[in-house]
Amino acid sequence: MKYTYNTKGTCSRVIELDVENGIVEKITFIGGCDGNLHALSNLLRGMRVEDVMAKLEGVCCGNRPTSCADQLCQALHEMGF
Repeated sequence: MKYTYNTKGTCSRVIELDVENGIVEKITFIGGCDGNLHALSNLLRGMRVEDVMAKLEGVCCGNRPTSCADQLCQALHEMGF
């Protein structure tokens, strides 16, 4: 299932996801720290959504109440996970 999520409170503006059978197939972040987010996307490819959320949900960036990783989890929640 492909999904596009508009982030809130982060440098990245949009997250494009592709999840099939509970497995992350592809994640693309638009905006934000390109190298770090590209690395994060590569690390998460092939992982179960439940594992991604267990590791990343609630992670903050500096003194912000959220992060790109946390926003990814919010997108997964909106997708029904």
